[in-house]
Amino acid sequence: CSAAALLAGEAMEQGLRDCCRSIRIGKILIQSDEETQRAKVYYAKFPPDIYRRKVLLMYPILSTGNTVIEAVKVLVEHGVQPSVIILLSLFSTPHGAKSIIQEFPEITILTTEVHPVAPTHFGQKYFGTD
Repeated sequence: CSAAALLAGEAMEQGLRDCCRSIRIGKILIQSDEETQRAKVYYAKFPPDIYRRKVLLMYPILSTGNTVIEAVKVLVEHGVQPSVIILLSLFSTPHGAKSIIQEFPEITILTTEVHPVAPTHFGQKYFGTD
């Protein structure tokens, strides 16, 4: 098993390391353009054999789904099949989950809550940007 943490996913990384000490972790940095809302990949580094592993994609707050869709595209470019990707999210909007499933129906999404309004204060509190 391997994990790919989007920048915001680093908030979930320590908990994963605490219970899965030998897990291999990759990183993806994706930012959305504030005007167009298009997600752009700035950095991606994965274990060399990621295409042979199950992948936990960590993204705490799933709002539109655009960032996660770009992350999955990067993983697919590295040989990962969407069917082995498990998206771990703390909060998800119905719109975000539907967007991802429409683009990649084989992906598994695990979330603690689905609500129409994403709690943006979570990231602000965690990263100290409020």
